[in-house]
Amino acid sequence: MAVSLVVTILGVYGSFKEVDSDKIKMLETFGATKYQILEKVIIPASIPTIINALKINVGLSWVGVIVGEFLVSRAGIGHLIVYGSQIFQLDLVMTSVIILAVLAGLMYQGVAYIEKKLLNWRQ
Repeated sequence: MAVSLVVTILGVYGSFKEVDSDKIKMLETFGATKYQILEKVIIPASIPTIINALKINVGLSWVGVIVGEFLVSRAGIGHLIVYGSQIFQLDLVMTSVIILAVLAGLMYQGVAYIEKKLLNWRQ
C-alpha cells in the first residue's frame, strides 16, 4: 500500500489543483459551500486522473504484495514462486505467475468497468 499511496495522493492532488479556477469562482459567487464545489466541479473534472491512478496502482499493489511475500512469507503466491524456483519445479513457478497474471487482469478489468460507468455518469 505504501508503494502506491504516495504516487496516488500526489497525482490526484495535482489534478485537483488544475481544475479551472473560473468555475470555482463562479460557484463561490453563487454561494456554494466547499463540499458543493468539490462535488460539482473538482471531482467530476478529476475522474480521468483518479481512474488512471487506479489502473497504475493495480500493478504496483501486486508488485508490492509479491515482493513482500518473496522476502518474509511462509505462504502465498510469492512464497510458491520462490519455493518452486528453489526446488526446480518450473510448473509450480509458472502456475503461480499465471495465477498472478489472471488476478491482475481481473482487477484491471474491474477498474476499466468502473471507468466506463463513471465516464458515462460524467457526461
